[in-house]
Amino acid sequence: MPETPAVILRIRDLSKTYAGGFQALKRVNLDIHRGEIFALLGPNGAGKTTLISIVCGMALASTGQVQAGGFDTVRDYRQARSLIGLVPQELHADAFETVWDTVSFSRGLFGKAPDPAYIEKILRDLSLWDKKDNRMLQLSGGMKRRVLIAKALSHEPTILFLDEPSAGVDVELRHDMWRLVRQLRDAGTTIILTTHYIEEAEDMADRIGVIRQGELIVVEDKDTLMRQLGRKELSLSLQHALSSVPDALGRWPLQLSADGLTLTYTFDAQKEDTGIAELLAALGAEGIHFRDLKSRESSLEDIFVSLINSNDHTTDEVAA
Repeated sequence: MPETPAVILRIRDLSKTYAGGFQALKRVNLDIHRGEIFALLGPNGAGKTTLISIVCGMALASTGQVQAGGFDTVRDYRQARSLIGLVPQELHADAFETVWDTVSFSRGLFGKAPDPAYIEKILRDLSLWDKKDNRMLQLSGGMKRRVLIAKALSHEPTILFLDEPSAGVDVELRHDMWRLVRQLRDAGTTIILTTHYIEEAEDMADRIGVIRQGELIVVEDKDTLMRQLGRKELSLSLQHALSSVPDALGRWPLQLSADGLTLTYTFDAQKEDTGIAELLAALGAEGIHFRDLKSRESSLEDIFVSLINSNDHTTDEVAA
């Protein structure tokens, strides 16, 4: 049997209710595996940042428990927090500090001995070395984002949170950042990221979690999720427009375009019998001829949108 992955971050029955009665998190349970990249997806206001804030010790939960590396984040705060690095959404830094000083200071905050060689490596990896003596106020927004990443890595955390790290940054930084993330993961660092760039999650993540209205509605291996919830579409460009789908084709879930010239058939690619051959034969029997056909597979974004928009979605959390 395959070995069970070690759990580096354990979240149990975590809830957060604000004074006004708004419930931002509802009994969230989640295990994060050591050395994985976990993408947490959800619309604005779903609870992503609240969850990260509680895990990182910047907010208190109403109920529940979080353990990082076996340390309780409330009872053993210093030990737990020393394992965690955070790149927040907002750009916060002392405007008059130099890049070198602000990153080095962050390392010292966690009781780490000075290590100029390590700080230099981080700055070089993030293309910041030539800016090391610049004050923060002299940097562009993209460069400030790089500094936030460097600060989060300064104390050599084993768990790294990236909260919307690509928001408002240039393509070059995005490429630098994801290259560094892969290097960190390969070296054993656990990465938890939130992002609105779903294609990044599809490219980078090992597992995906989707949160909606404070509830974690699905947690699954990315490839398994794509396989279980992904669909394929077959689009047929017709030679002559149809006013409606004939009753004889009612057994297939077909959608007719507004101009009547395109039929779209959505099917499960994992099934042995996709129904395509029977559909094409039925079209011929009805005298419906097509000029061209194209197929398209669901992306992670398609799956994400369908999960978020599904009012009656009741997917159970998958045990981590």
